[in-house]
Amino acid sequence: MTEQSSNSWVGRRGLLGGALAGATLAAGNTWSATLAQAAPGPVGCPRPRLYTREQWRAVPPQDPAGVKVEPFRPALVVIHHMDYPNSTDYSLEHAFQLSRDCQYDHMHNNGWNDIGQQLTLSRGGFLMEGRYRSAEAVHHGKQVIGAQVANWNTVSIGIENEGTYTTELPPEAQWRALVATCAWLCRVYGLSPMTAIVGHRDLNQPGTPLATECPGNALYKRLPALRAEVARSLHLPVGDGSPNHVAEDLPAPKSSGVRDHGPATGPLDPTR
Repeated sequence: MTEQSSNSWVGRRGLLGGALAGATLAAGNTWSATLAQAAPGPVGCPRPRLYTREQWRAVPPQDPAGVKVEPFRPALVVIHHMDYPNSTDYSLEHAFQLSRDCQYDHMHNNGWNDIGQQLTLSRGGFLMEGRYRSAEAVHHGKQVIGAQVANWNTVSIGIENEGTYTTELPPEAQWRALVATCAWLCRVYGLSPMTAIVGHRDLNQPGTPLATECPGNALYKRLPALRAEVARSLHLPVGDGSPNHVAEDLPAPKSSGVRDHGPATGPLDPTR
């Protein structure tokens, strides 16, 4: 992730209002981040097990008091790819190392208070807590302000998917975990999957100073299917579906040797 300047979202303007107006699910749930086994969820969509920061051995934020926990729900669930290698190590220990590496990068190279995203999903399908207090906040229907999409961090929660999905798709285990994670978040926060689940490029759009290709062309093309699968798992209507609203085939970013999945913070964001 890299820090960039401001942006005005010019497409899909009704998305935020639709996500709020379309909230039809009851907030709150009985999930616990420390359960040894995933608790049953809706048919075909078990609640995901979430591995906590203590379990993947996170270091504390530089300023724990600087992590903002707001008493409101996010309106958007933002799907990212991490622009990391597509590892074939699907183990839990690899997933934990992924989170530690990402936290180090964000704190020491980006200069942020902590890891940027609220949730991290490995290619092996392991879901991990990201920013400090994220598990607690989701459990209580609140919002930890992260650093994952420029100028939209206050109203969104970010899922970082290990890998680069410009031409490849996530492995089946990661995809199934992504469906379950989105369903869990929509259930807890009372969001409509058909309007709340977006890609990073939906918010930092092509043709703007903050443009990004994230979450990769291949994964972005699968977001309509993701929305529909999540909605069906929650027994919600799908209708004619929810197509993407920005370009699906963007040119791959020029390689600079620096990992960059798009702008994560902007001047309108309250934290880093």
